[in-house]
Amino acid sequence: MAAHMRWGLTRLLWARKMVPFGITGKTVSLYTSQFANKPSAGIHSQFRTRNSPFSKRHLSIQTQETPNPRSLKFLPGKPVLGSGTLDFPSPSSAGSSSLARNLFEIEGVKGVFFGPDFITITKTDEDVEWTHIKRHAMEVIAKFFESGDQVTTEAVHGENSLAEDDDDIVSMIKELLDTRIRPTVQEDGGDVIFKGFENGIVKLKLVGSCTGCPSSTVTLKNGIQNMMQFYIPEVDMVEQVEDEVDDINAKVFAEVESKLHK
Repeated sequence: MAAHMRWGLTRLLWARKMVPFGITGKTVSLYTSQFANKPSAGIHSQFRTRNSPFSKRHLSIQTQETPNPRSLKFLPGKPVLGSGTLDFPSPSSAGSSSLARNLFEIEGVKGVFFGPDFITITKTDEDVEWTHIKRHAMEVIAKFFESGDQVTTEAVHGENSLAEDDDDIVSMIKELLDTRIRPTVQEDGGDVIFKGFENGIVKLKLVGSCTGCPSSTVTLKNGIQNMMQFYIPEVDMVEQVEDEVDDINAKVFAEVESKLHK
């Protein structure tokens, strides 16, 4: 049975057809029903800037909600990274990108995340109004793209490259992530990074709008884990992990935030 399912998955991944997975007449979704009726293109605002009064070229920036109320997706209408993703969880991590550094200078911005054609901004808490952040973020983004500067000098999180020592299970996990799971998560302004597979446990790092999202645990367990277990029987569990530097940054930020509220 396991061999038959593995062969079916391999053929499906080779085809790379983006259609829903079917299980006993039902669709495997990465999200629970509370987000099923949520418009995927919830565009709320637009910002246009022209290079000159006589130029027909302009940048149209739109915003889109994510499942995380503290994160907002900005679409400049042109490539950001082109492919892959890059996460800046704190100002200290933004040394490779002047765009990220400028966005962190906006009051209320906690995290910045770059995708192929979008930028996700996460605010410090739900009490901070988006109006101020959106207006200044659009100005920063428009000015940056008009300058023609390089978005980043750092390597991005592209597809999970297969290593020579990867066994069949790890190879299938990476393929499933890259072809089925990551594109869906990126649509909501986040990403899922493979960090390892050991003793039946798939270790994943959630970034972008997934960071601190109220539905991230549900997505991880009821969506990603169920899909992994159905197509790869060797997977017993999916676990969220953090890098050591992320834990340090989170603690430092919490201490600073605590002092500001005193």
